[in-house]
Amino acid sequence: MKELKELRFNETNIQLKDNLVKGSILPEKIVELDRTITIQGNSVIEGAVYAHKLEIQQGDSEIKGAVFTQLELYVNSEATGNISFKKSVGSANSIVSRAPKCNIMFYSDINAKSVTLYNAFVAGSIYADEIILQNCVVIGGVFATQNIDITNSIVGTFNTPSIKASQAVWLLLPSAFSIEKIVMIPGTKFFNLSLADLGSLYKGMKQRANSGKIEMNLEFDAVKTTLTNEETQKTLRSYTVVGKVLAADLLDMDKFQNHFLLTAASLGSQLLKNYDLGVNSKGEPVTLTFDKIRNLFFDILLGKIEVQEINGNFDISQITGKFN
Repeated sequence: MKELKELRFNETNIQLKDNLVKGSILPEKIVELDRTITIQGNSVIEGAVYAHKLEIQQGDSEIKGAVFTQLELYVNSEATGNISFKKSVGSANSIVSRAPKCNIMFYSDINAKSVTLYNAFVAGSIYADEIILQNCVVIGGVFATQNIDITNSIVGTFNTPSIKASQAVWLLLPSAFSIEKIVMIPGTKFFNLSLADLGSLYKGMKQRANSGKIEMNLEFDAVKTTLTNEETQKTLRSYTVVGKVLAADLLDMDKFQNHFLLTAASLGSQLLKNYDLGVNSKGEPVTLTFDKIRNLFFDILLGKIEVQEINGNFDISQITGKFN
């Protein structure tokens, strides 16, 4: 990264290139409510940002405070390098990034009317009316009031009236939910990672026995429930491997360190010190960092790290036998 120049400004529209903004960019006059902020690359904003429109044309760029736009947050499709948002990001309208060669990272939640992300890592959750994800990792949940379109992505869970899926979808939590039946492109597969040994994968060690991914058959792993009250009746579909997880007292799941690893990702910008997951096969300490956690999940998503398979079926006698 080039040496940055500190910038002070009061213009209606702001352009940043090779600049360091020591404070926030917030409107002080009514005319500044319609201000467009353009980041042309190699810039750092240390405070919060409010803009009518925020456009990021190029990395490396970093915004350390919360971000809100009235119209749009837009990342140029030709952008490369790293773009990171250290706090929550919101928009009254849309958040859009279709840049396949850009590493875009959100350290907290995203909230907008519509969200479209390609090749993004989100440590928090996404809340929107409409959400499109392609080649993304979302540690938290993906929650839409209208619909989700998800392609080749890892998410914690999802909850939406309508969802379309293609290629591969990986879940980090045991269950996900929709109202309408999932529309799947032929060849689409769902996997659940709640019993995968993420701790060993992170350390580059052999995965523990009886751990691994569960391939979900949505014809059989879906539970349809009807919820009613005095005024309305609603059908909810849950896609779940809870039965397998309940039977997993065969495993010492704490040794997987999954919960600790996922929590470290979601709190990465707030942790006061680095933690570790023990030692690797060479006896060296393995430190938890946001970038390493991101790389782990993208390596799983891209097939660079192979998660072993676990049988998604279980015998009910494994549970009932313990109470006889």
